[in-house]
Amino acid sequence: MIRYRQVLAVPGLAALLGVSLLARAALAADVMTLTLYVVLGLHRSYAAAGAVAAALTTGLALGGPLLGRMIDRRGARIVLLSTTAVQAVFWLSVPVLPYPVLLGAAFAAGLLMVPAQLVTRQAISATTTAGQRRAAFALESVQGELSYVLGPPIVILCAAATSPGAMVWGAGAAIALGGAGIALLNPPLRAEGEAEAGPTVRPRRREWLGPHMIAVLVMAFGTTVLLSGTELAVVATLRAAGQVSWAGLVVAVYGVSSVVGGLVYGTLSRPLPTWLLLAGLGLATVPAALAHSWPGLCVAGIGAGLLTAPTLSTVADAVSGLAPAAVRGEATGLQSSALSAGFAVGSPVVGAAIDLSAPASGFAAAGLAGLATALTGYLLSRRSNAGRRPSDAVGAVGSEPGTALDAVPGSPSSAVSCHAGS
Repeated sequence: MIRYRQVLAVPGLAALLGVSLLARAALAADVMTLTLYVVLGLHRSYAAAGAVAAALTTGLALGGPLLGRMIDRRGARIVLLSTTAVQAVFWLSVPVLPYPVLLGAAFAAGLLMVPAQLVTRQAISATTTAGQRRAAFALESVQGELSYVLGPPIVILCAAATSPGAMVWGAGAAIALGGAGIALLNPPLRAEGEAEAGPTVRPRRREWLGPHMIAVLVMAFGTTVLLSGTELAVVATLRAAGQVSWAGLVVAVYGVSSVVGGLVYGTLSRPLPTWLLLAGLGLATVPAALAHSWPGLCVAGIGAGLLTAPTLSTVADAVSGLAPAAVRGEATGLQSSALSAGFAVGSPVVGAAIDLSAPASGFAAAGLAGLATALTGYLLSRRSNAGRRPSDAVGAVGSEPGTALDAVPGSPSSAVSCHAGS
């Protein structure tokens, strides 16, 4: 735990993680909040609720790079305050908006969502040393898991205890408070040396959005395809067994296992390559197809859960290491977009597999999606390195053993870490 004490001792980082947990828990529940409001408040179908959720998710996927670019140019505080104001107006007005207007407003709200994740990840890159960064990103991934464990259940309880309008206003208030809190902290987004260098010319996108970065983004996409598909497969399996009421417990087991896995991974002396962790996650997901009741799913969830937070943390670590300081916000925004796109794609793809076969095939489809994107990421990076002289490859990656870039597939150091972990 020494690594985590060192991370939390970094000035301002513990406060940032605490405040951003509030914002991220509310953000994790925004889709659930709108779904329940449309069904319970507007008395419309689940399909209509799904359309609103899809509009919000589409906005989130498109807005990540836009907000990241604005942060690079204008700084975090002005973007946080602007998006917080937008969210306050949106959530206050939801109860009075007709359904067609709500569709468009949900898209706009997703496009201009409070960038809590973007700012937190950039601040971690700026305020931690290379030796602290992996533990810090492990904590950030654990924070993400906790937000999903806390946010949606709280909204469901509020929906049962209050009116749909009050539930919506409560979610909006939590998002606004979290955004305002992060803006008040105004964490640094560049390290001391980067800040002292003053304004720098933004590198052209093709200079940093190369095969290595694309490989990491592909694997970010594949990770959330797998995770969202797994959630749907869990529900389908339990529904077939007449045990849907146990879904909360199964999801909780996945979440707790992920928290444990993230905390353990952050203490390791060397990182593992992203492709290896994602491939392991895919392989660990497939055996859940053999489970036909909630106890079996809980056992299967432990193995997959242990690898979830480590995979997500290496993705964040790799993106921060590959992105130049002047475009770190845009790169982090692309990462968020890849994650959002994966969540949007995973459920329909796995749902189609379930409809064509059986609930068990959902786990197989989710696991194979993880394996396919892990292989794609690995091949992209290896192909990039194959076209360079050894000295060029080292210079392009610019990593030292034990740093964030050890997690990048195909980098010179990831081969070492792969053997070390095998």
